[in-house]
Amino acid sequence: MKFPTPGKPVRGSKTGVPIMALFDLLGRSWAMGIIWHLYAGPCTFRDLQTYCESVSPTVLNQRLKELGAALLVERTVSGYSLTKKGGELYKMLSPLGKWAKIWARSVKNS
Repeated sequence: MKFPTPGKPVRGSKTGVPIMALFDLLGRSWAMGIIWHLYAGPCTFRDLQTYCESVSPTVLNQRLKELGAALLVERTVSGYSLTKKGGELYKMLSPLGKWAKIWARSVKNS
């Protein structure tokens, strides 16, 4: 499975600096939404498709494969879930989500 890999050219970095490889992966359509949603617990493919609304089955399948290859998501008997690394990533992104809500209000009110 091909996904943005540290040490190889990625969007924004010819050398594949790890943070840029991560941003490339997370910047792909629905990648962040999948991680955000799976933090609540395991989901089936159909549950994720419903959550992601307009995502095609092909794109959702591709993202799940990429996130799986990146060791962030795994397939379990209950559906898809975050790995330990995926949960760690979510916990680091969560404060950014809170900040984004405050930022959105200030932009709206300006």
